[in-house]
Amino acid sequence: MSLLLDHVTKRFGKFMAVDDLSLAIPESEMFGFLGANGAGKTTTFRMILGLLDPSEGKITWNGKRIDYSTSPQIGYLPEERGLYPKLKIKDQIVYLAKLRGMAKQDSLKELVYWLERFKVPEYENKKVEELSKGNQQKIQFITAVIHKPKLLILDEPFSGLDPVNVEQMKEAVLELKESGTTIVFSSHRMEHVEELCEYLCIMQKGRPVVHGSLKEIKRSFGKKNLVIHADYDLSFLANSHGVIKARQTAEGIHLQIAGEKTAEDIFKEIAEKGFVRKFVLEEPSLHDIFIEKAGASYE
Repeated sequence: MSLLLDHVTKRFGKFMAVDDLSLAIPESEMFGFLGANGAGKTTTFRMILGLLDPSEGKITWNGKRIDYSTSPQIGYLPEERGLYPKLKIKDQIVYLAKLRGMAKQDSLKELVYWLERFKVPEYENKKVEELSKGNQQKIQFITAVIHKPKLLILDEPFSGLDPVNVEQMKEAVLELKESGTTIVFSSHRMEHVEELCEYLCIMQKGRPVVHGSLKEIKRSFGKKNLVIHADYDLSFLANSHGVIKARQTAEGIHLQIAGEKTAEDIFKEIAEKGFVRKFVLEEPSLHDIFIEKAGASYE
């Protein structure tokens, strides 16, 4: 089962929200969408869900167009909250699960599992408005996964969560992936996509500027990062051959370099000058790649 987007375009009047997007999202994988606000991520999700029709192109899940018949296989966590504030959590979840074709007993059993999993079993009979924003987010997540969807779409799942809850949510998402769910999620936070996804797409103004496997994207980027800490001034390295960018820090210097040969040359150069406490060659970060490809800082 894979999700295919074939030359998908979406216009609102003269505004092009998504521009000729083609992607294959593999089964049981986690696929990340990155992009600033207005890049076209949420519009793409709404088309995948069948809530919006593409202006051109087509979207298929397991070879079929997505419609009401496929909705029990799909879960969606929207960026904006969609829970009823005055309704008890138990009643709300049972009702939403029923819309997905679940029997009441099954949905109650799943609800108990997830509330315990998130360490909030006492919330079953609370109203949504009585919960903090972070805990509302957990309940919203439960509504998206209660029916054990095969395809799960998460729009900014970690927004509004403190670090402890982010870790809890990440573990839950990874558990679902291990059980065979295909997960597509968007995030403003590059480190979340970098940590969780094997495949990704960076969008800018409705177009994919980078997409493919994370390993391949990093490998083809070519440039590397070099972090050096030493007990003497390293600022002279900014002018070394093969150094593209340099940023001084309290402990030393961070360099973006052309490749491993540059790192070798720099090591020879500094080894004679004194004690080096740290010399680490790192893969480029997604942030580096985004700035290069999209021509602007991600924030």
